[in-house]
Amino acid sequence: MKISLIVPTYNAEPYLHNLLKKLQEQTVSFELLIIDSSSTDKTVEVAKQYTKHVVSIPTAEFDHGGTRTKAAKIASGDVIVFLTQDALPCDIDTIAKILKVFDDSQIGAVYGRQIPYENTNLFGKHLRMFNYGNTSYIRTFYDREKYGIKTAFLSDSFAAYRKGALQKIDYFKNGLIVGEDSYAGAKMLMAGYSLAYSAEAKVYHSHSYTIIEEFRRYFDIGVFHQNEYWILETFGKIEGEGGRYVKSEFRYLLQQHGYFQIPVFFIRNGMKYLGYKLGYHYQRLPSFLIRRLSMHKLWWEKLL
Repeated sequence: MKISLIVPTYNAEPYLHNLLKKLQEQTVSFELLIIDSSSTDKTVEVAKQYTKHVVSIPTAEFDHGGTRTKAAKIASGDVIVFLTQDALPCDIDTIAKILKVFDDSQIGAVYGRQIPYENTNLFGKHLRMFNYGNTSYIRTFYDREKYGIKTAFLSDSFAAYRKGALQKIDYFKNGLIVGEDSYAGAKMLMAGYSLAYSAEAKVYHSHSYTIIEEFRRYFDIGVFHQNEYWILETFGKIEGEGGRYVKSEFRYLLQQHGYFQIPVFFIRNGMKYLGYKLGYHYQRLPSFLIRRLSMHKLWWEKLL
């Protein structure tokens, strides 16, 4: 089984040396492909020190789904591993561990565990704990009755896809504001493949989003769910999972003695909910306001 590992980059110089050194230390060999969106720093120069497979595209052409599709079609591997520039393998066998699940021919994709960086705030740490537990699993289309929208959950910060399964669903959809991983996961489940989570395959990856950044991120998620409403119709709405998350986050703050963060907790989650609802109904908003509310402002230039 031939492996290709793809890292989409943009101004990744602060991360790249460390990441690519860690990838060199991995216990399995793979084709390394860097697809760069015309970085203005030394990203391409650094990347070429580690691999001959460096592809540059214009910044304006970057698309969450389309760029990954372009790279996956270029890659020669039977399995395609995606890793974001700010993720870092925890172990020398991180890639080997995520590949193990493909011994099961029904697995279309698998995502690995994300461990928060030490300097991440409590909200960022809880997100990783909630979404990336210590128990591996496999889910099928029929699990949607129990797990709802979480059934199709994937994360392209660290995920591997069987190329044949990607071909069957026509790769990632072009033109998505966010959610290309969830889109692909949902399509694979509907095509009869299973999705897996590998708790043993770990990378460091986390963010300490501000309240405004959380608002904008959830605005874009709302836009995604409005435009791809079939995912909610098939797997269930986000509110149920959101309620479970909020309760878990509150308990986590208490366990970590983060009492001073409780007022922030209420403001943060209120803004996330507001952002999501506004994004979901973005078609009712004036175009000048939409750009201000969205995290991915360049995406709107093709539409507004």
